[in-house]
Amino acid sequence: MRLADDGVVPTSARWLSTRRDLRAVALHRLALALGATATISVAMLLAAVPAGAVVKTVAGTQVGLQPRSTATPLDGDGGTAASFANASGNPVLHANDTYAIYWDPTDHYHGDWQNRIDLFLQGLGAESGSLGNVFAVDSQYTDRSNRPASYASTFMGAYTDTNPYPSAFPAAAEGCKDPKPLEPADAITCITDKQVREQLQTFIISQHGLPKGMGSIFYLLTPPGVTVCLEAGASPTACSSDSASPESFCSYHSDISPTNPTSGDENTILYAVIPWIAGGYGDYHLTPADQAIPAYECQDGGYDPSSNPIEQSEHAKEKNKAEKTAYTEMDTEEKEKVLAQEALEGPRAQEPNQPSGNGPDGTPDTGLADVIISQIGAEQQDIVTDPLLDAWQDSAHDEATDECRNFFASEHIGGTATAGEKTRAGSLANQTFGGGSYYLNDAFNLAALRLPYPAVPCLTGVNLVPQFTAPNPVKANEIVGFNGMESNISLNAGIDFSAGGSAQATYATYTWNFGDGSSAVSGYAPGAPACSSPWVSPCAAGEFHSYQYGGTYPVTLTVTDVGGNTTSVTNDITVTGPPAPGSGGSGGSGGSGGPAAGAAGGASAGSSTGSSAPATTPATGPVATASALSRSLSSALGSGLVVRYSVSEQVAGHFEVLLAASIARKIGLHGPAATGLAKGTPAQIVIAKDILVTTTGGHNTVKIKFSKSTAARLRRLHKVPLMLRLVVRNAAKSPASTSSVSAVTLTG
Repeated sequence: MRLADDGVVPTSARWLSTRRDLRAVALHRLALALGATATISVAMLLAAVPAGAVVKTVAGTQVGLQPRSTATPLDGDGGTAASFANASGNPVLHANDTYAIYWDPTDHYHGDWQNRIDLFLQGLGAESGSLGNVFAVDSQYTDRSNRPASYASTFMGAYTDTNPYPSAFPAAAEGCKDPKPLEPADAITCITDKQVREQLQTFIISQHGLPKGMGSIFYLLTPPGVTVCLEAGASPTACSSDSASPESFCSYHSDISPTNPTSGDENTILYAVIPWIAGGYGDYHLTPADQAIPAYECQDGGYDPSSNPIEQSEHAKEKNKAEKTAYTEMDTEEKEKVLAQEALEGPRAQEPNQPSGNGPDGTPDTGLADVIISQIGAEQQDIVTDPLLDAWQDSAHDEATDECRNFFASEHIGGTATAGEKTRAGSLANQTFGGGSYYLNDAFNLAALRLPYPAVPCLTGVNLVPQFTAPNPVKANEIVGFNGMESNISLNAGIDFSAGGSAQATYATYTWNFGDGSSAVSGYAPGAPACSSPWVSPCAAGEFHSYQYGGTYPVTLTVTDVGGNTTSVTNDITVTGPPAPGSGGSGGSGGSGGPAAGAAGGASAGSSTGSSAPATTPATGPVATASALSRSLSSALGSGLVVRYSVSEQVAGHFEVLLAASIARKIGLHGPAATGLAKGTPAQIVIAKDILVTTTGGHNTVKIKFSKSTAARLRRLHKVPLMLRLVVRNAAKSPASTSSVSAVTLTG
């Protein structure tokens, strides 16, 4: 996949073009906590961390695997972050409902664990649409519909599945034998993915009639003592137990698609299996040997982002001969003390939700749920961006969570990396939402490889901060500049798909309303390759403008990133000179304001600067705004373009739908030329109209219908950029008029 239309690799991509380069960045942000007996060793970094998600086929089933591996995912597996793509535009999830199924007929999944996990899924849903956590980063990833993998999740609840486990090997030919079981008192069974799939279908379809399809995600969780293997037999290697096998995994996701495995349909079941990989630290219900099982390999590999210097890793100090001899001569109690001390000094998991004391069962094990939550967080991103295991991957078939494996950015971390004596875990957190604090892997930002600023490849959330600095007071008719390139936009570049299905670059858009009644201006940032094709979009991140009359004008910049997130900021500019006719002002720097722009609006709740105040003196004409609610081309052509409008008073006017003349020529569509547009706007024709008459101020919606001949020609296009103009006059007392212009792109 090319990184830019002109084939030039952006500067950021040059230093992030390989996984080894990403690893270098990781070393500058992450490290392992240092204990008193820790030994610094960069080489040990390669032996301490798990690999990330990778799509592979095991025992005839294709899965997206989170392996427990000795190889760093940022090095040497043949994949590159720059190759991360969905070349065929295969489906992503545009919204999802999540279900948690605890397959626990033996009642070993503690209630406090379930509570923490369910609260996480509830919080994940409650925060949907926000930009403040890792899941918002997924919205930059699209499919052939050109709709983003939106952060739109709904927790539909949890349930304990008490159906008995199937017989394990060798009693059942399709069973498995755990390669590294817990002690006999703690071990329960070994189950295969085939058995998991059969149970899911029984539970979802036969027993409860739960909704299937490409909008539901089922998380199946098993308690301590239950091992899940992808293969059957006496010697399986791809299992969830902590074995020496490089195929050992932490979790995985897959799908059951009996009628449409390529695109999914109403019969598809999307699922993730989250075995108990949280170890036993603090769980006094387990035997002492099983209590000593660590969990950090399936959370963060022991990294401590707050440690300094940064290029460090740790491992337990090698014992010398005398120390080894002394250890062998110790009794059981003394050995346990030595092992406990080593555990406090070595790599550790992070449990931000562990209470200060014991949990409801009298043991300090509540925080073990945080390790499970970290796996659910990873699987959620992978399923949303690669639900059928054929969408967003890199050339080595690594999924979204792999590109930033073991990045836990430190900017907003709370808690401490210091290990608790009983839990042997720290309490670091890098995410707070839905009332909980969590330690989740950073999300990969493909936009960082496409444009050189801000170019942050691993994010804990999304920044969308439109900014510009208003010029000092100027004179009427002087040309002034507004620089939207001050803005901080994380998701400023992405991919959409042409009518033929090929991937093509897309960029964040900037829309200016200058507050004087002139038409809004919208387009990409300078430097975006698409700006070389004005019929696609003008360059509008920076704009020049002049004001005819004196006054104070609210200038509004609205920025929309490639995930469809939109935020505005408004700053005032003062113009000295004669006031607009009929305004009653005296001009000058403190004089009357000019006509207010219909689409000026106010600063959004997310705006960090500027003012949302109207012009200093009320405008003479009515204030009106209009924007298209429709996004589907087929729907708009069939039943009309749905437009929402707002007016400040009684008005009469009309709507116009405009299409670039260059596009119209390509499809043989003719219409009257649009006049009165802002300087620099590409030539437009009017392709649809509607009348607006109101008796009072307020807001409502209308449907603007297209003629049959116009609709027939527009149907030849897969994607249509349109402009919507509303022109109104004050029907009650004055011929003064104002106009509002906005842009909309219809797809599909």
